[in-house]
Amino acid sequence: MAGISEHGKAFAKPERAHVLIVEARFHDDLADALLDGATSALEEAGATWDVITVPGALEIPAVISMALDAADDDGTDYDGFVALGTVIRGDTYHFDIVANESSRALMDLSVEESLAIGNGILTTENEEQAWTRAKKSEGDKGGFAARAALTMIAIRERLGA
Repeated sequence: MAGISEHGKAFAKPERAHVLIVEARFHDDLADALLDGATSALEEAGATWDVITVPGALEIPAVISMALDAADDDGTDYDGFVALGTVIRGDTYHFDIVANESSRALMDLSVEESLAIGNGILTTENEEQAWTRAKKSEGDKGGFAARAALTMIAIRERLGA
């Protein structure tokens, strides 16, 4: 396993990793860009992955929870998870609910279940900001989320958790 830098600047890579990507496709083109970044990062790290698509960001934590239950039932286990989606502010309070609750639920799962989750759910004011963050050539938040999940897998392995 690659080492974790003392200053946290290097991404650790686990010996092996099988990751579940859960993507919300409410904004299809942005979802494609996020998924491209995530799968490129996982491929570069030698990880394997499955993809499950959900309608929106609020459904992502539920699917991760379902995957945990399924692993208990049939042994299909994931080392980590990547959450991908885009939430763009509109004219109502709905943005705040989706942005806050999807993030809170992912954090709860991560802490309560010791899960390695890379959160690539973009929360932006407008579509232009979303594209800046989603494109591999710019923000590459899909790739960042995948690398974050891999780093958390490696840290969990290092700690023996």
